Amino acid sequence: MKNATPPISSFRSRVLVLVEHSGFSNFILAVILFNAIILGLETSDEAMAAAGPLIGTLDLICLIIFIIEIVLKLYARGASFFRDGWNIFDFSIVAISLVPASQGLTVLRALRILRLLRVLSVTPSLRRVVEGLMNALPGMGSVFVLMGIIFYIGSVMATKLFGADFPEWFGTIGRSAYSLFQIMTLESWSMGIVRPVMEVHALAWMFFVPFILVTTFAVVNLVVGLIVNSMQDAHNVEAEEITGNYRDEVLSRLTAIEKALDKRD
Repeated sequence: MKNATPPISSFRSRVLVLVEHSGFSNFILAVILFNAIILGLETSDEAMAAAGPLIGTLDLICLIIFIIEIVLKLYARGASFFRDGWNIFDFSIVAISLVPASQGLTVLRALRILRLLRVLSVTPSLRRVVEGLMNALPGMGSVFVLMGIIFYIGSVMATKLFGADFPEWFGTIGRSAYSLFQIMTLESWSMGIVRPVMEVHALAWMFFVPFILVTTFAVVNLVVGLIVNSMQDAHNVEAEEITGNYRDEVLSRLTAIEKALDKRD
Protein backbone atom coordinates (compact mmCIF):
# COMPACT_ATOMS: atom_id res chain seq x y z
CA MET A 1 0.00 0.00 0.00
CA LYS A 2 1.36 3.38 -0.99
CA ASN A 3 2.08 5.74 1.90
CA ALA A 4 0.09 8.97 1.50
CA THR A 5 2.35 10.91 3.85
CA PRO A 6 5.03 12.80 1.92
CA PRO A 7 8.65 12.30 2.95
CA ILE A 8 10.15 14.72 5.43
CA SER A 9 12.50 16.23 2.86
CA SER A 10 9.59 16.95 0.54
CA PHE A 11 7.57 18.51 3.34
CA ARG A 12 10.56 20.62 4.41
CA SER A 13 11.01 21.87 0.86
CA ARG A 14 7.37 22.91 0.80
CA VAL A 15 7.81 24.78 4.06
CA LEU A 16 10.90 26.48 2.62
CA VAL A 17 8.94 27.58 -0.44
CA LEU A 18 6.24 28.93 1.88
CA VAL A 19 8.54 31.02 4.11
CA GLU A 20 10.41 32.42 1.10
CA HIS A 21 7.24 33.34 -0.77
CA SER A 22 6.64 37.07 -1.20
CA GLY A 23 3.07 36.70 0.06
CA PHE A 24 4.34 35.23 3.34
CA SER A 25 6.80 38.13 3.76
CA ASN A 26 4.05 40.66 3.05
CA PHE A 27 1.81 38.98 5.64
CA ILE A 28 4.57 39.14 8.28
CA LEU A 29 5.18 42.79 7.39
CA ALA A 30 1.48 43.56 7.90
CA VAL A 31 1.54 41.78 11.28
CA ILE A 32 4.64 43.76 12.33
CA LEU A 33 2.98 47.08 11.49
CA PHE A 34 -0.28 46.03 13.16
CA ASN A 35 1.63 44.94 16.26
CA ALA A 36 3.40 48.31 16.36
CA ILE A 37 0.00 50.04 16.47
CA ILE A 38 -1.12 47.69 19.26
CA LEU A 39 2.00 48.42 21.32
CA GLY A 40 1.39 52.13 20.81
CA LEU A 41 -2.18 51.78 22.08
CA GLU A 42 -0.86 50.12 25.24
CA THR A 43 0.70 53.45 26.21
CA SER A 44 -2.72 55.14 26.18
CA ASP A 45 -4.65 54.95 29.46
CA GLU A 46 -7.90 55.69 27.64
CA ALA A 47 -7.38 52.88 25.13
CA MET A 48 -6.40 50.38 27.82
CA ALA A 49 -9.40 51.34 29.92
CA ALA A 50 -11.75 50.90 26.96
CA ALA A 51 -10.25 47.76 25.37
CA GLY A 52 -7.35 46.58 27.51
CA PRO A 53 -8.11 42.82 27.32
CA LEU A 54 -8.64 42.99 23.55
CA ILE A 55 -5.37 44.86 23.03
CA GLY A 56 -3.52 42.32 25.16
CA THR A 57 -5.08 39.43 23.22
CA LEU A 58 -4.17 40.96 19.86
CA ASP A 59 -0.59 41.49 21.04
CA LEU A 60 -0.42 37.85 22.12
CA ILE A 61 -1.75 36.72 18.72
CA CYS A 62 0.93 38.76 16.96
CA LEU A 63 3.60 37.20 19.17
CA ILE A 64 2.29 33.70 18.41
CA ILE A 65 2.47 34.46 14.68
CA PHE A 66 6.09 35.59 15.06
CA ILE A 67 6.94 32.43 16.98
CA ILE A 68 5.32 30.25 14.31
CA GLU A 69 7.27 32.13 11.64
CA ILE A 70 10.60 31.53 13.43
CA VAL A 71 9.77 27.85 14.01
CA LEU A 72 8.89 27.36 10.33
CA LYS A 73 12.11 29.03 9.21
CA LEU A 74 14.15 26.98 11.67
CA TYR A 75 12.55 23.78 10.41
CA ALA A 76 12.91 24.68 6.73
CA ARG A 77 16.47 25.99 6.85
CA GLY A 78 17.94 23.94 9.67
CA ALA A 79 21.39 24.98 10.89
CA SER A 80 21.76 27.39 7.97
CA PHE A 81 19.13 29.57 9.67
CA PHE A 82 21.77 30.97 12.03
CA ARG A 83 24.22 31.70 9.21
CA ASP A 84 22.15 34.70 8.17
CA GLY A 85 22.54 37.76 10.35
CA TRP A 86 18.99 38.88 9.65
CA ASN A 87 17.62 35.55 10.91
CA ILE A 88 19.62 35.93 14.12
CA PHE A 89 18.24 39.48 14.44
CA ASP A 90 14.64 38.24 14.07
CA PHE A 91 15.25 35.37 16.49
CA SER A 92 16.69 37.75 19.11
CA ILE A 93 13.78 40.19 18.83
CA VAL A 94 11.20 37.42 19.29
CA ALA A 95 13.21 35.87 22.13
CA ILE A 96 13.22 39.19 24.01
CA SER A 97 9.43 39.29 23.69
CA LEU A 98 9.17 35.88 25.39
CA VAL A 99 10.97 37.02 28.55
CA PRO A 100 8.34 37.51 31.30
CA ALA A 101 8.00 41.11 32.45
CA SER A 102 8.33 41.36 36.23
CA GLN A 103 9.03 44.40 38.36
CA GLY A 104 12.75 44.11 37.71
CA LEU A 105 12.31 43.39 33.99
CA THR A 106 9.74 45.99 32.97
CA VAL A 107 12.32 47.41 30.58
CA LEU A 108 12.09 44.15 28.61
CA ARG A 109 8.37 44.73 28.21
CA ALA A 110 9.12 48.18 26.82
CA LEU A 111 11.62 46.58 24.43
CA ARG A 112 8.77 44.76 22.70
CA ILE A 113 8.46 47.78 20.44
CA LEU A 114 11.76 46.58 18.93
CA ARG A 115 9.59 44.14 16.98
CA LEU A 116 9.00 47.05 14.63
CA LEU A 117 12.67 46.82 13.66
CA ARG A 118 11.81 43.53 11.96
CA VAL A 119 10.52 45.71 9.14
CA LEU A 120 14.20 46.05 8.22
CA SER A 121 14.64 42.32 7.70
CA VAL A 122 11.38 41.88 5.82
CA THR A 123 11.77 44.83 3.45
CA PRO A 124 14.62 44.39 0.91
CA SER A 125 15.07 48.14 0.29
CA LEU A 126 15.49 48.83 4.01
CA ARG A 127 17.85 45.87 4.27
CA ARG A 128 20.08 47.46 1.65
CA VAL A 129 20.16 50.70 3.64
CA VAL A 130 21.25 48.89 6.82
CA GLU A 131 23.78 46.75 4.94
CA GLY A 132 25.21 49.87 3.33
CA LEU A 133 25.53 51.46 6.76
CA MET A 134 27.24 48.37 8.19
CA ASN A 135 29.64 48.19 5.24
CA ALA A 136 30.55 51.82 5.82
CA LEU A 137 31.47 51.26 9.49
CA PRO A 138 35.18 50.47 8.89
CA GLY A 139 35.68 53.73 7.02
CA MET A 140 33.50 55.59 9.51
CA GLY A 141 35.69 54.30 12.35
CA SER A 142 38.64 56.26 11.01
CA VAL A 143 36.48 59.35 10.65
CA PHE A 144 35.22 59.00 14.23
CA VAL A 145 38.78 58.73 15.48
CA LEU A 146 39.60 61.94 13.61
CA MET A 147 36.48 63.54 15.09
CA GLY A 148 37.53 62.47 18.59
CA ILE A 149 40.97 64.00 18.14
CA ILE A 150 39.45 67.27 16.92
CA PHE A 151 36.99 67.33 19.83
CA TYR A 152 39.72 66.64 22.38
CA ILE A 153 41.93 69.41 21.01
CA GLY A 154 38.97 71.79 20.84
CA SER A 155 37.84 70.88 24.37
CA VAL A 156 41.28 71.55 25.86
CA MET A 157 41.57 74.87 24.02
CA ALA A 158 38.02 75.98 24.94
CA THR A 159 38.55 75.09 28.59
CA LYS A 160 41.72 77.13 28.79
CA LEU A 161 40.33 80.05 26.78
CA PHE A 162 36.79 80.38 28.13
CA GLY A 163 36.57 78.15 31.22
CA ALA A 164 37.28 80.88 33.75
CA ASP A 165 34.52 83.19 32.48
CA PHE A 166 32.00 80.53 31.44
CA PRO A 167 32.44 77.57 33.79
CA GLU A 168 28.93 76.21 33.09
CA TRP A 169 29.87 75.68 29.42
CA PHE A 170 33.65 75.32 29.42
CA GLY A 171 34.65 74.75 33.06
CA THR A 172 35.94 71.23 32.43
CA ILE A 173 36.98 69.17 29.40
CA GLY A 174 33.71 67.23 29.65
CA ARG A 175 31.58 70.37 29.68
CA SER A 176 33.60 71.84 26.86
CA ALA A 177 33.16 68.68 24.78
CA TYR A 178 29.39 68.76 25.35
CA SER A 179 29.19 72.45 24.46
CA LEU A 180 31.26 71.89 21.34
CA PHE A 181 28.99 68.99 20.38
CA GLN A 182 26.00 71.33 20.69
CA ILE A 183 27.82 73.87 18.52
CA MET A 184 28.61 71.19 15.94
CA THR A 185 24.90 70.32 15.68
CA LEU A 186 24.16 74.05 15.18
CA GLU A 187 21.62 73.91 18.02
CA SER A 188 21.42 77.46 19.47
CA TRP A 189 25.12 77.76 18.84
CA SER A 190 25.20 81.46 18.01
CA MET A 191 22.73 83.16 20.34
CA GLY A 192 22.98 80.48 23.01
CA ILE A 193 26.76 80.12 23.36
CA VAL A 194 29.03 81.94 20.92
CA ARG A 195 27.58 85.48 21.14
CA PRO A 196 27.57 85.49 24.96
CA VAL A 197 31.20 84.32 24.86
CA MET A 198 32.05 87.02 22.30
CA GLU A 199 30.72 89.71 24.64
CA VAL A 200 33.66 88.87 26.89
CA HIS A 201 36.13 87.53 24.30
CA ALA A 202 35.63 89.53 21.13
CA LEU A 203 37.87 87.28 19.03
CA ALA A 204 36.19 84.04 20.14
CA TRP A 205 34.71 83.66 16.65
CA MET A 206 38.21 82.86 15.41
CA PHE A 207 37.97 79.61 17.41
CA PHE A 208 34.32 78.67 16.91
CA VAL A 209 33.92 79.37 13.18
CA PRO A 210 36.84 77.15 12.07
CA PHE A 211 35.62 74.46 14.48
CA ILE A 212 32.17 74.50 12.83
CA LEU A 213 33.66 74.46 9.34
CA VAL A 214 35.86 71.47 10.14
CA THR A 215 33.35 69.38 12.08
CA THR A 216 29.90 70.24 10.74
CA PHE A 217 30.69 70.87 7.08
CA ALA A 218 33.73 68.65 6.53
CA VAL A 219 33.89 65.65 8.84
CA VAL A 220 30.12 65.06 9.13
CA ASN A 221 29.67 65.32 5.36
CA LEU A 222 32.57 62.87 4.99
CA VAL A 223 30.58 60.36 7.06
CA VAL A 224 27.53 60.93 4.88
CA GLY A 225 29.63 60.44 1.76
CA LEU A 226 31.00 57.13 3.06
CA ILE A 227 27.49 55.86 3.78
CA VAL A 228 26.19 56.93 0.37
CA ASN A 229 29.13 55.29 -1.43
CA SER A 230 28.67 52.09 0.56
CA MET A 231 24.95 51.96 -0.25
CA GLN A 232 25.72 52.58 -3.93
CA ASP A 233 28.24 49.74 -3.92
CA ALA A 234 25.66 47.42 -2.32
CA HIS A 235 23.12 48.43 -4.94
CA ASN A 236 25.62 47.78 -7.75
CA VAL A 237 26.43 44.33 -6.36
CA GLU A 238 22.75 43.47 -6.20
CA ALA A 239 22.20 44.74 -9.74
CA GLU A 240 25.13 42.63 -10.98
CA GLU A 241 23.67 39.56 -9.26
CA ILE A 242 20.28 40.14 -10.87
CA THR A 243 21.91 40.65 -14.27
CA GLY A 244 24.01 37.52 -13.81
CA ASN A 245 20.99 35.44 -12.83
CA TYR A 246 19.06 36.74 -15.85
CA ARG A 247 22.01 35.99 -18.14
CA ASP A 248 22.32 32.46 -16.76
CA GLU A 249 18.60 31.88 -17.26
CA VAL A 250 18.77 33.11 -20.87
CA LEU A 251 21.79 30.91 -21.60
CA SER A 252 20.08 27.86 -20.11
CA ARG A 253 17.02 28.47 -22.25
CA LEU A 254 19.12 28.91 -25.37
CA THR A 255 20.95 25.68 -24.55
CA ALA A 256 17.64 23.86 -24.15
CA ILE A 257 16.41 25.25 -27.48
CA GLU A 258 19.65 24.20 -29.19
CA LYS A 259 19.34 20.67 -27.82
CA ALA A 260 15.73 20.49 -28.99
CA LEU A 261 16.75 21.58 -32.48
CA ASP A 262 19.58 19.02 -32.55
CA LYS A 263 17.14 16.24 -31.72
CA ARG A 264 14.88 17.25 -34.58
CA ASP A 265 17.81 17.15 -36.99
